[in-house]
Amino acid sequence: MIGHTLSRLDRGLGRLLDAMALVSSLLVVALMLFLVLSRYVFGWSVVGLLELIMLFGMWLYMVGSLIASRKGEHLVVDFLQQQLINERTRALHQTLVAVVTLAICCFFVVLSWRMLQWGMRRPQSTPGLGIPLWLPQASILFASVGCTLYALRDCCRGVVAVGESRRSLPLSDSEPKPEMR
Repeated sequence: MIGHTLSRLDRGLGRLLDAMALVSSLLVVALMLFLVLSRYVFGWSVVGLLELIMLFGMWLYMVGSLIASRKGEHLVVDFLQQQLINERTRALHQTLVAVVTLAICCFFVVLSWRMLQWGMRRPQSTPGLGIPLWLPQASILFASVGCTLYALRDCCRGVVAVGESRRSLPLSDSEPKPEMR
């Protein structure tokens, strides 16, 4: 029951993140196209376009990082993981990586929260349109909280995988090794 609810919530969040990425992408491309056309074709100098591009670009990057975390497609170094043959050792490695990732993400949340607080206490804005700088900074906090939740999910998955591998252990300590060809 809880697993089904979490799965539905994850799918809904995934659709929301995909929609946010699509809208941000379209806005960045459209604004960049308008910037180039207005400047080099029409000779106009439109104030604030780069500021808007920066704002939507920041949200695009941070939402993209969340999408990658959700799907487990972020950058990884998996040399060691590929060398591990034992299922239990692999599960333990997966859990260790998830715990380290969770710890780093917790620091990321604290730092991004402090940055956003500082930006709210000492408000700054862009020169052209006066966009408050806490708006792009909020995207960093959004990504850090989301990545932390996905790291927590990965920790839980790792613990479950360790438990399942424990149940499927053979009676003897020696496991058959795959043949090398």
